Amino acid sequence: MDKLEENSDQPTEIPAAQLDPKFQQEVQRLYNLTVWGRWLFVVLLWLIVGSLSLWGLRSEITLLQQYFTWVAVKYGLAYNRLPGLGLALCIAMTASVLVWQSRNILIGMPQEEQRRLEKQVNRIRQQGASHPLWKWICQPQLKNKK
Repeated sequence: MDKLEENSDQPTEIPAAQLDPKFQQEVQRLYNLTVWGRWLFVVLLWLIVGSLSLWGLRSEITLLQQYFTWVAVKYGLAYNRLPGLGLALCIAMTASVLVWQSRNILIGMPQEEQRRLEKQVNRIRQQGASHPLWKWICQPQLKNKK
């Protein structure tokens, strides 16, 4: 118990990067870009894999429209494994991104992920304009004033 009290009296050292508001804005931009990228991946997955999977299940879907039972769903997916796996992949990726983003909104971003984003922003800054994400992360968006 004495060790806890001794450690709590010492001031914690805050890195200078966390105090820089411009750096924090860049980290936030990288996070927003990550969110957009994940959702873009999910949309493309649904457009490509999901549509092909639904096309492969079209005869089962027409049967389900007439006589819906859970047994028909089970056997439709069991006998059409590739479309079933494609549909499961799309649903799993959508749920994964939803849970990830909800956790970040409700609980906050974990420190490990925050450090990873900060390291990536530092790498983008060091590489400069030759980095593909430079114009989205480090350059401020200038709006035309008319």
